[in-house]
Amino acid sequence: MNEDNVIIRFNQVSFGYSETKLLLDEASLTVRKNSIVTIIGQNGAGKSTIFKLLLGKLKPTSGKISISDSATVGIAEQMIPEERLDLSVVDFFKTAVTDIQAGIEGEIVKVLNAVNFNAPMDKKVRHFSGGEKARLLLAYAIFSKPDILLLDEPTNNLDKDGIEHITNFLMNYQKTCIVISHDADFLNSFTEGVLNLDSHTKKVEQFDGNYFDVLEEIAAKLERDQFLNSRLERSIKERFEKVNRLGGKSIAMSHLARRIREDIAEDREELVVMRQEDKTIPDFTIPSQEFVGYVIKIKRPIERELIKGERLLIKGPNGIGKSTLLKAMLTGDAADINPKIRVGYYSQDFSELDFDQTCYDSLYSVAQEKIGQKIYATAAAFLLNGAMLNNKIGTLSEGQKGLLCYARFVLQQPGLLILDEPTNHINFRHIPVIAKTINNFAGPVILVSHLGEFVDSIKKISELELKR
Repeated sequence: MNEDNVIIRFNQVSFGYSETKLLLDEASLTVRKNSIVTIIGQNGAGKSTIFKLLLGKLKPTSGKISISDSATVGIAEQMIPEERLDLSVVDFFKTAVTDIQAGIEGEIVKVLNAVNFNAPMDKKVRHFSGGEKARLLLAYAIFSKPDILLLDEPTNNLDKDGIEHITNFLMNYQKTCIVISHDADFLNSFTEGVLNLDSHTKKVEQFDGNYFDVLEEIAAKLERDQFLNSRLERSIKERFEKVNRLGGKSIAMSHLARRIREDIAEDREELVVMRQEDKTIPDFTIPSQEFVGYVIKIKRPIERELIKGERLLIKGPNGIGKSTLLKAMLTGDAADINPKIRVGYYSQDFSELDFDQTCYDSLYSVAQEKIGQKIYATAAAFLLNGAMLNNKIGTLSEGQKGLLCYARFVLQQPGLLILDEPTNHINFRHIPVIAKTINNFAGPVILVSHLGEFVDSIKKISELELKR
C-alpha cells in the first residue's frame, strides 16, 4: 500500500475500560484516503470504541493512532444526546461549529437537502421521529465537512426511501468514511474493505473487497485454520500416547520422551488462535402471561380488538407518527389495555430502561420468579455474562441493550408485546431467532419495523398504514 495514501493507522493499539475488560490487544490497521470501510464484529466487541478512539474521546492504553495531515473527524452517532433534544434545529447545528457565521441557516438547509430532509429551523429535535433524527444525525456529521466521516448504525429507524438515499449518498461520497452497521445489503452496496473485530482474540483483521466477498473470505480462512489445528492436535495426541508408552522404561527412552514433549510444546505454539464466529443467541421462548378477558382494544386511528396470536404491523413513512401512536397506546390515549396485562415494550431509544440501574437489577425488577440463578442463566443466553450484570445499563453497547430487552421479556412473561423497531442495533445473526420467537409468542404483538425481511418472516400479520 502506498504510505502517502494512508489517512488512518493503528499501530499495535491496545485499549480496555479496565484491566479485566480488554477490547483491543495490539490491534493494527490502516485506512486509505477517500475509501469507504465497514467495521464488523459481535455486539460489545469494540466497534463504537474504535470510533471514540478516532475522535479522541478515549486514549489507547498502549500503541499509537495516527491520523495524517491533521484530518478532521466527524460522526453520525446512533442517538442524539439527551441534553440536545430540546434544542431547535438551528441551535442543534450550531453545536457542531465553534465559529458561527452569518447565513448559517442557509448552510444547514444545504446539508439537510443532501440527506433528503426538510426540517423547520425552529422545531425542537425531540419532536422528530426516529427516522427523521437519523437524517438529522447524518446532516450534522457532514455539516462541518470532515475529512473522515464515521457512521454508527446510520440506517436504524430509516424507511426504505431513507435507506436508498443514504446508500446513494455514500456511493457518491468523495471523502473517507467508516461505517458500523448490521444491514448486510446496505453495506454491500458501497463497501471497499472490512475491518473485522474478533471479540475472542481482541485483534482486528483487515480485508479488501465488498462485504459479501469478505464474509466468504472470513469463512474460508476459518475453515483453513480449523483444518490446520485439527491436524496438529491429532499429531500432538498421538505423540502424547507415545510418550506414555516410553516413559520410565530406560534412560534412553526417558530422553526420547523429553524430546517429544519439547516438540509437542513447540507445536502447541503453532496452533492458530481461532477466530470465533459471531455468537448467535439460541432459540428462546417468551412465556405468555396467563390471563382471562381482553388484552388490548385499539381506539384510534381505528377501533379494533387484538386477540391471542395476532400480529399488527404499523406502517408509514418516517415522521408519520408510528412511534407516537405506540406510546399513545401505552398511555391509554389510543388504546385500552387490560390493567392486569403485563406489557413488554421495546423502544427505539431504550427509554424504558434506567441507564443508571445495573443489568441484574433491571432483570430482577421485571422477573416473575425472583431466582438469581434463573436470572443469570437467562442473561447468559443473550450473551450477557455475570460481570456485565454488575455493570450499569449505560455502559452496554446499543446491541447489548437490545439483547437485555429480550432477556427482560423472557423473565417478565408479558401478555402483550409492543415493539418499536425491535431489530435496531441487533446483530443480523440474531434476527431470524427473534422473528421465530415472535411467531411463537402466544399473546398479541404490535410492531413497527422497516426491515422487510424481518417483517416478511412474521406470520399471521395484518397491517395498519398511517397516511399524511
